Amino acid sequence: MKRRFLIVMVLLMTVAGIVYLNQHKTTNGQLLGISGTTMGTSYHIKLAPITTQRINLPSLKEQISSRLDGIDRRMSTYKKDSEVSRFNQQSSKDWMPISTETMSVISVAQEISHLSHGSFDITVGKLVNLWGFGPTMSIDAVPDANAIQTLLSKSGYRKLELRKTQPAIRKTDGAISIDLSAIAKGYAVDAIARLLMDNQINNFLVEIGGEIITHGQKQLQQPWVIGIESPVAAQRSIRKRLYLKDVAMATSGDYRNYFEKQGIRYSHTIDPATGYPIKHQLASVTVIDKTCMRADALATAIMVMGPTRGLEFARQQDLAIFMLIKQNDHFIEKYSAAFEPYLKSEKG
Repeated sequence: MKRRFLIVMVLLMTVAGIVYLNQHKTTNGQLLGISGTTMGTSYHIKLAPITTQRINLPSLKEQISSRLDGIDRRMSTYKKDSEVSRFNQQSSKDWMPISTETMSVISVAQEISHLSHGSFDITVGKLVNLWGFGPTMSIDAVPDANAIQTLLSKSGYRKLELRKTQPAIRKTDGAISIDLSAIAKGYAVDAIARLLMDNQINNFLVEIGGEIITHGQKQLQQPWVIGIESPVAAQRSIRKRLYLKDVAMATSGDYRNYFEKQGIRYSHTIDPATGYPIKHQLASVTVIDKTCMRADALATAIMVMGPTRGLEFARQQDLAIFMLIKQNDHFIEKYSAAFEPYLKSEKG
């Protein structure tokens, strides 16, 4: 199956878990649902309209589909005429004009890259593909060290320059290419949330490929409840329940996405500093933030950092994060102080 994401996230929060935890009937009726496919994955939206509100679901779904298609047409690496693809195809170091929307995503990507000292980097897509974790997941052998170093020399977020007035981007190295997949999905979640609010819908949950944003609450003033999956290969069960309102959540992990060669386990998460898969014991990290775009990028950055640096980074930046760390034959939990409120129901 084709996948469109720079780093193929294995999401602890499963789609089935979302639906199960949030689809109960209430005395005022039932949650309304819209679902579909986009960006090589699926999306699910739950609406909790007030009792006097009527929603034209077919019309709303058409708006949602159109909005997602527009984002994909600008930011896809699979559409040859997208802004991202056109930028990657050119070797020129001249400024290339881009839309305000694409600029907003690249700007946040660069901001997170600087903040994380390069643990997040939108220029490492070719390295991900080299290791076989690209769209077709073709893993035959460990890449040649020289090939890794060659691509590593052709990456680096500092080789990308932005011009925000009359939005444009340029390369300082003609070999640089970008891939927004580890942040564009989060941006799409935020965009659909804004679309719903523009339609006077204020109680909803939006999920695209496992990245989530919530607004308002379910009926009867209940919070949206999201399940974090237990990272046990032989089972899929809910380990934690999160109670979310007006926040976004993204998860990055590698406990279901790796390959082994000659007894060595290779994670799908590539460290932009080395060009090699990460080697630490962090199985997953969940980030809660005001926007899904930031949560998406931060989850990737912290996954690269590992448990020690990642937790310290979260404390320094006052980020709400939850980690599952492999320790021998089991997993331990660690989370920042900012994450604690989401583990408790307002009624509990």
